[in-house]
Amino acid sequence: MTIEQAQQQVDAWIKTVGVRYFNELTNLGILMEETGELARLMVRKYGEQSFKESDKGKELADEMADVLWVLICLANQTGVNLTEALQKNFEKKNIRDAKRHKNNEKLQ
Repeated sequence: MTIEQAQQQVDAWIKTVGVRYFNELTNLGILMEETGELARLMVRKYGEQSFKESDKGKELADEMADVLWVLICLANQTGVNLTEALQKNFEKKNIRDAKRHKNNEKLQ
């Protein structure tokens, strides 16, 4: 699935199964909540915090997909083509970081 296809499929799902989009601020709040759930799982899996009963059985991939879903919703609502945005972001990073990381002693 391409990013463009993902944006189209989320839009179709929202308009049929989901009835309509939540407003942008509600989706921003949901994005923050989903990002927090992903962070909690990551610190328990890769950090030093132990798992709570409520965290057991949660999957990293599913949490990342939840974050991506809401981000796609926000992109659709605000008219952002994520394919174009990501391509432009790569261009920006290639110009800005062409030598920056290679010359960073901490990354050697």
